Order: sequence, then C-alpha cells, then structure tokens
Amino acid sequence: MPETLMISIDERGVARLTLAREDKRNAMSAEMINELTEAANVLGSDTNVRVIVLAGAGKSFCAGGDLEWMRAQFKASRAERMTEARRLAMMFKALNEIPKPLIGCVHGSAFGGGIGLISVCDTVVASETARFGLTEVRLGLIPATISPYVVARIGSGAARSLFVSGRTFDAAEAKSIGLVASVVAPGDLDHAVGKDVAEFIAASPQAAARAKALVRSLAMPITNEIIESVVAQLADSWETDEAQAGIAVFFEKRS
Repeated sequence: MPETLMISIDERGVARLTLAREDKRNAMSAEMINELTEAANVLGSDTNVRVIVLAGAGKSFCAGGDLEWMRAQFKASRAERMTEARRLAMMFKALNEIPKPLIGCVHGSAFGGGIGLISVCDTVVASETARFGLTEVRLGLIPATISPYVVARIGSGAARSLFVSGRTFDAAEAKSIGLVASVVAPGDLDHAVGKDVAEFIAASPQAAARAKALVRSLAMPITNEIIESVVAQLADSWETDEAQAGIAVFFEKRS
C-alpha cells in the first residue's frame, strides 16, 4: 500500500488518486515521486479503470517539491542529483503518457511541481480560491523538469512571465492562460469534476487512449533528449550559490 497516496476505484471504473501528505501540503518527497510513478503505470494498465481523478487531501493540492528532499540534493554528488532529477522527470512523463483520461481537481495552493501535475492532466477543474505559482526562481532554482509540460500547456509567452518572476496568481488567471479549464466555487468542485468524469466515460476507452497519443504526436515533442537536458539544468541550478542561499533563507524564515 502506498504511504503518500490514497487510491480508490469505484464501480464505474473511476479511479481517485489523492496526494496524502496533508501535514506537508502534499509536497512531493522522494517516496511520493516513486509512488506516483508506480500508480501511473498500474492505473494506466488496469483495463477496469476508465478515468482517473488527481486530487490533494487537506488544505492544498500540492505545494511543489518537498524542501527536505531539495535540501538533501545540495549535500549529494552531481551524479546523485542527476539521478533524483531524472526520477522526478520520469514521474511527470509517466503521468503525461497515461492512456486514460486524467482530470485534475485543484484547491488551495498549487506551486512548482504542483503546476507540473496540473499540466499533465487532460482537463483541470479549480476552486476559485486556489492560488498558483512557479516560485522556484525565488529560491534560486528553476522549474526545469516540469518545464516541457508547462510550456506545452500554457505556451512560451505566459511561461516566460511566470517562470522568470516567480509570482503567484489566482484561478481566474490560471484559466485565462489555459492552465485550468474551469473555475468553480469551492463547494461545487466535486460536482464539476463529476460532470467531466461523465463526459470522459462516454468515450470509447481504446479510442480515448489513441486520441491522447495523437495529440502528443502533433504537439511539441518531449523527447528523451529534452528530458535529459532539463534534468541537467536542474542539477546545475542546485549547484549554484543562489540556490544554497535561497533554501537556507527559506528554512530560517528570513527574507
């Protein structure tokens, strides 16, 4: 049984994949990265699963990368950093290529890697009170491993502004740039997700899988070479003095 996730499948074949590190605002640890990769592979190959809903338990969807996990990278060798960055990149790849409709259900905060998770979904419903941010640059880092999926989702123009400033933004802006498909009142979130589930269940499962593959084949290719490039760039950013200082400042709660 996974330690950082909750997985349930109902009689219709709707799987609910819930991030379950409530005390850490569902920040992604090494264990969660492994478990999300495995869940993508298992649910993707389960013929009884028709649709997958990705959500977060507690007050937030996903606060990004676990800071203890990131801090550990500063003490690791470059080879070890590359290995960790590659595991993270391959998790996003597995979720992006899952041959089932993947619906994001977003509330609270979605930062950094949380926006990466949103970007690999086929559609996303967000609470109107949700907050978003690609805040890595404010820690001296860059949003490297998620960047191919975020740019594919919102385009390079919006990505430039958000990647470089690290500013936070609201659900209305997230919808305007195409990060999320619909924004609803917090109390209507489950109902709106249920409507999307019904639409996807109406599709032929095999045709839906082929349609997803078709879209990927026509979009900007996310090749192994691109993945290796962003992995290296993340490892590079972890080695900078700015990143060392940024993480230290965060943990010491200084400006």
